[in-house]
Amino acid sequence: MTQDPLTLYKLIVLYMLDKVKFKLTGSQISSFILEKEYTSYITLQQVISDLLDTELIKADTLMNRTYYSITDEGHSTLSYFGNRISDAIISDIDTFLKEKHLELKNEAAVTANYYKSTSGEFETELVAKEKDVELVNIKLSVPTQEMAETICAGWYNKNQQIYKYLMQELF
Repeated sequence: MTQDPLTLYKLIVLYMLDKVKFKLTGSQISSFILEKEYTSYITLQQVISDLLDTELIKADTLMNRTYYSITDEGHSTLSYFGNRISDAIISDIDTFLKEKHLELKNEAAVTANYYKSTSGEFETELVAKEKDVELVNIKLSVPTQEMAETICAGWYNKNQQIYKYLMQELF
């Protein structure tokens, strides 16, 4: 059965989002699709845009990261058309998700965001989750946007050490 390549790429993205219990970033999805040379980056961006427009996936943006998740409509669409994904592609996706599961999950489980508060300060929110349970949620107020950005970047790089330090000091 011949099918539109864009339809296949949309189904691949839906299948990936359906197989994980957490949100995936655009770079995580891109990593798989571009590594396997299924399509180009530009085409993938069009596919993601189409999936968002048709509300088959939704996007949440924190800092400079966009996290994607499948919607109920996306689940329904995948259940009807998922059989159009070849066994070889399903195997590639399953292998990728299995090999990278911990890395993908850790990336999705750690978030950092900031915003300007009504007082003029910048509020940062640093979160680390495990199985949808917040392990730590730290809010800090700082005077400048640059400081907020530095704190958020530092959280991505040092969250495990910070969590370990807090646990040692508090217990």
